Amino acid sequence: MSILYTLLCVIVAAILLIFGLVSALFLKIFVGKSVKSSKYPPVVGTVFDQLFYFNRLYDYQTDKARKHKTFRLLAPDESELYTTEPRNIEYFLKTNFNNYSKGQRNQEIWTELFGQGIFVVDGDRWRQQRKLASFEFSTRVVRDFSCSVFRKNAAELVRTIYEFSKQNQVFDVQALLLRCTLDSIFKVGFGVDLNCLKGSNQDGNDFIKAFDDSNELCYWRYADPLWKIKRYFNIGGEAILKKNIKFIHNFVDNVISTKRQQIENEQHCNEKKDILSRFLMESEKDPETMTDKYLRDIILSFMIAGKDTTANTLSWFIYSLCKNPLIQEKVVQEVEKIINSSENNIKDSVDDFVERITDEAIDDMHYLHATLSETLRLYPAVPVDGRCAETDDILPDGYKLKRGDCIYYTVYAMGRMTYIWGDDAEEFRPERWISNGVFQPESPFKFVAFNVTGPRTCLGKDFAYRPMKIVAAALVHYFKFKLSDEKKKVTYRTMLTLHINGGLSIHAVPTT
Repeated sequence: MSILYTLLCVIVAAILLIFGLVSALFLKIFVGKSVKSSKYPPVVGTVFDQLFYFNRLYDYQTDKARKHKTFRLLAPDESELYTTEPRNIEYFLKTNFNNYSKGQRNQEIWTELFGQGIFVVDGDRWRQQRKLASFEFSTRVVRDFSCSVFRKNAAELVRTIYEFSKQNQVFDVQALLLRCTLDSIFKVGFGVDLNCLKGSNQDGNDFIKAFDDSNELCYWRYADPLWKIKRYFNIGGEAILKKNIKFIHNFVDNVISTKRQQIENEQHCNEKKDILSRFLMESEKDPETMTDKYLRDIILSFMIAGKDTTANTLSWFIYSLCKNPLIQEKVVQEVEKIINSSENNIKDSVDDFVERITDEAIDDMHYLHATLSETLRLYPAVPVDGRCAETDDILPDGYKLKRGDCIYYTVYAMGRMTYIWGDDAEEFRPERWISNGVFQPESPFKFVAFNVTGPRTCLGKDFAYRPMKIVAAALVHYFKFKLSDEKKKVTYRTMLTLHINGGLSIHAVPTT
């Protein structure tokens, strides 16, 4: 009897403890948040609601944004604001930029993966990396080298897809694009031939998986209230994340070490084309700051910016062409008109064809540029981004936010807002970007796929379009693409960047 009584007491005590903790959390979330005040954005839930909608999180945000241009989710220590209002975005990313930082919570979530890279830091370290990156992206040598690398790998990609098409095989085009892009980024970034696309580097393919899985696991932290406890005890997803990050860091550290040795052996060569070589030369001026660890963090930030923007956008681009065959045909016609190739035999002509995709040809591909922009409008590489307020502030739409509150601009949702893009906002229509046959850019506070303008605008915007257009032009010239299963719903993985969940299975039909 005494044992049962003791057990009952323990159970009651446990229930009371849990009830007390839940009550304390409830009070911490709602007390002091001005929940009913019309001066603050309307509250639509708490951050823990994201647990239930995580697999369709960006559509959940879109549904809320249709009702409220700016809304709040309550968190224990602050409010999280989400906005699709262009005036607000211009304000905290440009007009009042100095009042907004990356925020402690965002840094806690991403620092283990990206360290002190440009996407995580503020202040002097951000300014230093920004200055270096700005110089690199404006360097003709780097741009020309980048385009040369992407032409070479685009040709290899065409040959790889041709082997699938000869056998009428279904293949995952996103997986191929990720490998092709990683090969290109490693060559441009590190001066290293990774050879993932050819399948001869298993470590490289493991790197892709570890990097993408880590991206997703880090993003899960936004919804998981227990992630710090799991990290402390090294259990669940946090254990997997720790293992992945160790592999990623070791992989990049080995590349940096090898590159240092290579540079020492080639001191007679003054022209350094790859970005890592140029950063290593810069590190000699300030070795205490520019350590190998710091260089790794910088390079990993370049990795996600280059690999994910290019590969993901091209994957969604091909998906959109499959869903819109008339648009696919228009893109093909433009490429054929600009790049007049008399020989279409893949084995004999692909290298010659990609060499014809010159800077001048790229600049003339207005419809292709529009189609890629339309892809980014509906399927942005980074679907949500934001900043945190350093002091209390009032947004242009009249809503207040408090010090410590984070405000996110929902890029994915913005592409679907009729008040921004018109009644056909959810329709894939590249023509909205064309006037008199010429591509017309939209306001950077309306089309925010590249972090608009202001101090943190994406330095690689123009840099990114060129390799995407090279690869896209080569693919549509040689193949027509069809989904392997038209009825299968294609959706995304919820992570920092917009991957297609489960890949994109397609047929490629040679045009000749």
